[in-house]
Amino acid sequence: MSVLTAAVVQLCSTADVAHNLERVAALCQRAQARGAELIVLPENFALLSPDENDKFAWAVRIVQSDAGVTGEGKILERMRELARTLGVHLVLGGLPEAGRSPGKVWNSSVHIGPDGNFAAVYRKIHLFDVHFAQAATSLRESSTVEFGDVEQSIVSETPWGGLGLSVCYDVRFPELYRRLVAGGAKMLSIPAAFTLHTGKDHWHVLMRARAIENQCFVLAAAQQGRHSPTRSTYGHSLIADPWGTVLCECPDGEGVAVAELDFDSLQKIRSELPALTHRRIGVES
Repeated sequence: MSVLTAAVVQLCSTADVAHNLERVAALCQRAQARGAELIVLPENFALLSPDENDKFAWAVRIVQSDAGVTGEGKILERMRELARTLGVHLVLGGLPEAGRSPGKVWNSSVHIGPDGNFAAVYRKIHLFDVHFAQAATSLRESSTVEFGDVEQSIVSETPWGGLGLSVCYDVRFPELYRRLVAGGAKMLSIPAAFTLHTGKDHWHVLMRARAIENQCFVLAAAQQGRHSPTRSTYGHSLIADPWGTVLCECPDGEGVAVAELDFDSLQKIRSELPALTHRRIGVES
């Protein structure tokens, strides 16, 4: 299949999980009505709370085995039903998953197929521990979130080609995306909840760079707005093509951005500018 209509959803999630999931459903329905066959949700789509303990109350459980991926939890059940009802591939940008360590969860991105079955799960590797004195912003994700396995690079199969999974802060570590491309990725899912302080200067640069250097489509769904007295996010959810052109972008506020992904164009770019085959550093002989 050479053309895919894809969408990224922009949300302003809060601590109210029921309301957040209602907004997810409404916006996914809007995207599907515009022809979207694959929809990416932002990081923290179901829960973005100033109380870190809320993560544990809503944490889902996911099991990976040779037989595939299974999971349970109210958020997963609702999202599986939504994917089946709309008949779309749905990428859950990041939600709390019960981890191995006491008092910690994983920040996990899950790909659900149009049949409602789990296709893949990725656990965020790079965690956002920062202090911006100028912006009076401090976040320490690792206080409640467990690091994902550094050896994982998850490329989920779709009818249009490989979909490489990542989450937010991962975008600053290009070595992960090289591994995803080596694993067959033609699309890169980068759901996020970028702060205003970083987003205004880095968001577009980073998303376009990952698209250009990996010659992939980038699907970057984002949070936008004020979520609590202490948290605001940048937004500008977008889809970029392998040349780095931004095909669509959300303005401020909740919404969806939809674009056609032409994989014949991707192959043309990779053929005419075969940079991926010219690598000399970090390539096994």
